[in-house]
Amino acid sequence: MKQNLHISAAFDQPELVQNLVEQLAYRRYEFGFGNEKMPPGFKALETSSTETYVSGTMAIDLPGDTETTEERINMPFITCFLFTCIKGYGDPYKMIWSSSLS
Repeated sequence: MKQNLHISAAFDQPELVQNLVEQLAYRRYEFGFGNEKMPPGFKALETSSTETYVSGTMAIDLPGDTETTEERINMPFITCFLFTCIKGYGDPYKMIWSSSLS
């Protein structure tokens, strides 16, 4: 018998994480790597990363004994995330990567 398992996560302060990533993506200075001469077909990129701790609740929904019941397990978490943005010459920063470090 196949059973579905649903997992979701909610951050405690999503505005704080959004603010950190926006500051990373809209920094005002450049190191100049984007201006480097590159072989044809390649593009020099500036990178910018930040590491931050986030907390929240992970919810796991399990099927119950009958088709109409469900059991939910709420588990608080604190984990570290790494966010990375890239920027090409004349381009705005774009977030390309985020990953949990736990």
